Amino acid sequence: MALFALLVAILVERLRLLPDGWQFDALLAKYHKTLITDEHEPSLGSMILAIILPSLVVYVLSWLVSGLLWGAVSVALWVAIAVLCFSHNTQRQAFKRYIQAACRGDSQACFHYAKALDPSQSLESVDEKDLGEKVGQSVAWINYRYYGAIALYLIVLGPVGAVLYCSVRFYSEQSQLRERSLPLVDNLLFVLDWLPSRIFSFGYVLSGHFRQAIAVWLQNATKPNRSARDIITHVAVAAETLPEASSAPICLQSTIALLQLSKRNFILLITVLSLMTILGVVN
Repeated sequence: MALFALLVAILVERLRLLPDGWQFDALLAKYHKTLITDEHEPSLGSMILAIILPSLVVYVLSWLVSGLLWGAVSVALWVAIAVLCFSHNTQRQAFKRYIQAACRGDSQACFHYAKALDPSQSLESVDEKDLGEKVGQSVAWINYRYYGAIALYLIVLGPVGAVLYCSVRFYSEQSQLRERSLPLVDNLLFVLDWLPSRIFSFGYVLSGHFRQAIAVWLQNATKPNRSARDIITHVAVAAETLPEASSAPICLQSTIALLQLSKRNFILLITVLSLMTILGVVN
């Protein structure tokens, strides 16, 4: 079911068939407003409830529909959850507008859309020459955070795991956007990212220049406190030969190179999942 759900989710996401209001972050934003008010700092208990409740609902639904119509309802639930978790029109639109701004030479707009693409990345000390590489690193990171990690949790823990990861990621982003610390969120996301980031970044090693990337992967992956973003971006840069900057105001060559690497890595993940499904390792 994991392979089928992933393939359908990727197709729906590429064709942008899911309206913005039905995407996971939009639905969770509505859920968040009913549970936590912005006027007061949420307590640890309310934060745990906010994080656990969506995945608990999915777990109960999975249990209730198990075996119905010879498993067809369970498959439909897997597909629906995968489609919800994989649809990210906000990031797609920000990247598209960044590319359009770079093509017309609008540096100010490029910095604006680059910040919208990855709010966690500080661009204050980045000049126009290095912006393309920074955005390329953000593309590699977003490919992991919004696709790779979700796919891994869906494969290992099913819809419950995917929803749990997306819920924690949502609250982490809310904390960054509102510049407001939320209890438990960052530490929990660090734990959830610890193993998947090392697995997914190893895909960059296999998808790019192995000799250069494996040394960087070993250097970063063996450090327990290394952040997931550092591991992903450092290994991605080492795995791909970045072209020299062109004379354009904002060079897109590095961005496109790291984007292509990210696509190869995700194809590798789907290929491995296919083989595991054929061999019976994954249901």
